[in-house]
Amino acid sequence: MPRHTTPEAHPDIHYVHKSGWLRAAVLGANDGLISTSGLLVGMVATGASTNTLLLTAAAGLTAGAFSMAAGEYVSVSSQADSEKADRDKEKIELDKEPDVELLELVGIYQRRGLSEELATQVANELTAHNALNAHLQDELGIHENNAARPLQAALASAGAFAAGALCPILVVLLCSGPGLEAALVISTLLVLGLLGALGAKLGGAPLKPGATRVLFWGALAMGASALIGRLFGASVGM
Repeated sequence: MPRHTTPEAHPDIHYVHKSGWLRAAVLGANDGLISTSGLLVGMVATGASTNTLLLTAAAGLTAGAFSMAAGEYVSVSSQADSEKADRDKEKIELDKEPDVELLELVGIYQRRGLSEELATQVANELTAHNALNAHLQDELGIHENNAARPLQAALASAGAFAAGALCPILVVLLCSGPGLEAALVISTLLVLGLLGALGAKLGGAPLKPGATRVLFWGALAMGASALIGRLFGASVGM
């Protein structure tokens, strides 16, 4: 006899539920890794000492983590302010013209393919259950899953940046001599590839494009930094 299960037995996991923190975390880790590695590769090319490299990396990590946190917080706070303004406006409209707002929902559901009768029934039931949420979700596209969370985005970005920056710092601590630049470049590209693939996997996207694009930009950043470091080191030595 077939066994019936409730929807709770097989919960759906959608990638959009993770879009906010995933975007901030992946962006932060990639930025921390690329910027710190690029900074160190450029400094290595000038012939800087290990102590100078570590001091440079520590300064870059601190400034970068706070910059990422501030940028994310300000950006997502602006989104949160817009959502709050829309919410407040919708409350006023529901209080002043509930019938007009109900007709708006009916029209939305009809445009999605429901008959007028069914659209009216759905609009009435959702309005009775929670009119504000119905309008926020179906009229304005504001959902709980993608609601702006400034502090969460800021902490995720700062933490991820610091984690990404630790990789090249560990390489400097473990390696020295003429092979340091190559070690930084190779280790950075390896970790970038893994991060790109991981971000793509968590987001439900193909792995190869996700890894390729971060590898390209990472290699470009380190190449430019190495070139500047060599030019700067040469000019200082003259």
